[in-house]
Amino acid sequence: MTQSHPYDAQISALYHQFIDGWNRRSGAAVAAGFADDGDIIGFDGSHHRGRLSIAADLRQVFGSHQTPAYVGVVRSVRPMAEGVAVLLAHAGMIPAGSSDFDPDLHTVHTLVAVDEGGGRWRISLFQSTPAGWHQHPEAREALTQELRGLLAPQ
Repeated sequence: MTQSHPYDAQISALYHQFIDGWNRRSGAAVAAGFADDGDIIGFDGSHHRGRLSIAADLRQVFGSHQTPAYVGVVRSVRPMAEGVAVLLAHAGMIPAGSSDFDPDLHTVHTLVAVDEGGGRWRISLFQSTPAGWHQHPEAREALTQELRGLLAPQ
């Protein structure tokens, strides 16, 4: 069992703010949760460094591509050191014009958060790693079903 983090709620909120900004296709909203020198490594391996660069680069991406929407599930938030925590999440993507997930776009999100003082958490690193689970198709299908359940009418 992993230890929970005393700032679970704040760190999870950073993740959900990231997802919300992405789904609104706003580079500024995505970048808002990052530390000044934060890094983002995308699903395709692209790397952007610094909050201002992240905002500008994603503004360009959103303006030139129909990016899929994310739906994510936080799996854990745990302390790494004083003022440092790591969040792990699984996410699926719904391509533009579709209403269902493309299992080939499932991903593991890793978010490293740092406390900039007074419980003000910022993203130091966000990485999206493709989650093909080629040796475990049942895990991929289970995630697809779990994510579809999150889309069910309330």
